Amino acid sequence: MIFQTPSISLEDHRVLEEIHAMRTELAEHLRVPRRWSGGLRRHALAQAIRGSNSIEGYVVEVDDAAAAVDDEEPLSADEQTFAEIRGYRQTLGYVLAMAADEHFVLDASAIRSMHFMLLGHDLAKSPGRYRTGPIYVRDEATDVEVYEGPEAELVPSLVDELVDSLTDATDDALVQAAMAHLNLVMIHPFRDGNGRLARALQTLVLARRGMADPTFSSIEEWLGANTADYYRVLAHTGAGAWHPDREAALWVSFNLRAHHMQAQTLQHRIAQAMAMWTAIDSVSADHGLPDRAGLALYEAALGYRVRRATYLKRAEVEERTGSRDLKQLVEAELLRPVGATKGRYYVPGPALEGVQDARRAARRPIRDPYPWLPARLAQPTPVEQIKPLSPPLDTVSSEGRRDGRTGLVRDGAMGELGS
Repeated sequence: MIFQTPSISLEDHRVLEEIHAMRTELAEHLRVPRRWSGGLRRHALAQAIRGSNSIEGYVVEVDDAAAAVDDEEPLSADEQTFAEIRGYRQTLGYVLAMAADEHFVLDASAIRSMHFMLLGHDLAKSPGRYRTGPIYVRDEATDVEVYEGPEAELVPSLVDELVDSLTDATDDALVQAAMAHLNLVMIHPFRDGNGRLARALQTLVLARRGMADPTFSSIEEWLGANTADYYRVLAHTGAGAWHPDREAALWVSFNLRAHHMQAQTLQHRIAQAMAMWTAIDSVSADHGLPDRAGLALYEAALGYRVRRATYLKRAEVEERTGSRDLKQLVEAELLRPVGATKGRYYVPGPALEGVQDARRAARRPIRDPYPWLPARLAQPTPVEQIKPLSPPLDTVSSEGRRDGRTGLVRDGAMGELGS
């Protein structure tokens, strides 16, 4: 038996309707190609990769996550961290590629293949292979076990049951994807990478169910910005061990809240992109810049460190032309070079302030569709009612080693997404 889909409340139905209305609006904006749509997709994918990995303690700048998207080397991430980022990029790339493939079969083998893509860079973590012993989450400070997964012998049949549940399309796609996430992370079928794999599976289920645009269906960025709440809702739902008979209504509402707030963020980013490109056009006209130079200005205004190689690729120009463009942007004080020639990158110059101001002016506050939920998550979890906990938490396998970087459980208000 796995966790069953709970009854959806009237409040949940209202939030679902609002989410789908926003998704329809987003789809309309993205249906006609615009100059900013490609950059917006790339930024969304980079933020999703960054957010999901930050939950496990692998933290990188957004432009290093974008480097993984572009198959480039990072500017500042260390080798181990970037290997994790690149592995997740490969997994998410597979998810997006398979979303529309009519011959793709989402079964246990596909899930194991995704896990191998995620952790194939470290064979010591048994990528693609189910765990063979017990696994649990332990609070190192108090030496208290706060979650224990089901027995290893049950894992294959539980994963099969999870896969079978995904053939039923009667539930709303957002609800079904949330339950797939919950069940995989609670089954904890692998020694490491279970959280990231569960979040990738959630995105895959959404994409397979025909969400407007798979790149914009992920809530991984939001979860990365709200890690404390993410762990708390799992603790409230799981109650410290494999309890598939427990009610999952709070988990579903939490996920719908994430989708709602992520969709609002994407709406605001579209408004920001339009405002930024209006300002970029004005700046380009003032300085006699080619239209393609706007790509570098847009990314710099978003907070990316602009690299020559990336600009050449995205602007589709040769080395000499690209170098001339960047030199012109520096002379106009729109960009400022940092570092020596080989490792040089570019950050916003003082003359780019107008574009950055346009971005800030287009920001809007995010509305919480479940204003009661933060207080509910702050209540003691079933395990905390027995003994108070303190961070950090580690996922530990039967070998007694630290197994991955399961993140901290800590109190905190709702985080803000990167714009």
